Amino acid sequence: MIPSTAKIFRDHGLLLAAVTKQRREGHVLVFSNGTFDLLHVGHVRSLEDAKSKGSLLVVGVNSDRSVRAYKGANRPVVPEDERAELLAALECVDFVTIFDEATPEKLLRLLRPEVHAKGRDYTEATLPEAELVRSLGGRIEIVGDPKDHSASDLLKRIAKLSNS
Repeated sequence: MIPSTAKIFRDHGLLLAAVTKQRREGHVLVFSNGTFDLLHVGHVRSLEDAKSKGSLLVVGVNSDRSVRAYKGANRPVVPEDERAELLAALECVDFVTIFDEATPEKLLRLLRPEVHAKGRDYTEATLPEAELVRSLGGRIEIVGDPKDHSASDLLKRIAKLSNS
């Protein structure tokens, strides 16, 4: 269960209300999303860079069910509530929400961010939701350092250590 914090929203309607209030105060919304299983330095660098593209960073976290659907039955390692809590603890992250769909398109349509930020494992040409973001009046920003870090690589390193 997610602890009580003003930064984590299970209810997307309540998230929209919080974002709308912040926009009225002049904030520029940046949205980023991902699995964020085994939080690592690549995630932190990407989210810090994403925040620099605006003034309000909302992070969408894939639910456990959606992660299993594309990464397999053994993932995620860290449950969705804990992944959301870890992200909410980062200074650069303003709000966190969990979504159950394969892509964040429903959240993008709801929030209509000025910026959709994704890590360097994507390009604007390979990002599935890029056309939607542009059609909603937003722009794409590819953020973070080169894709030198991944949870999958961490898991392989841990498995190697435990086998030695």
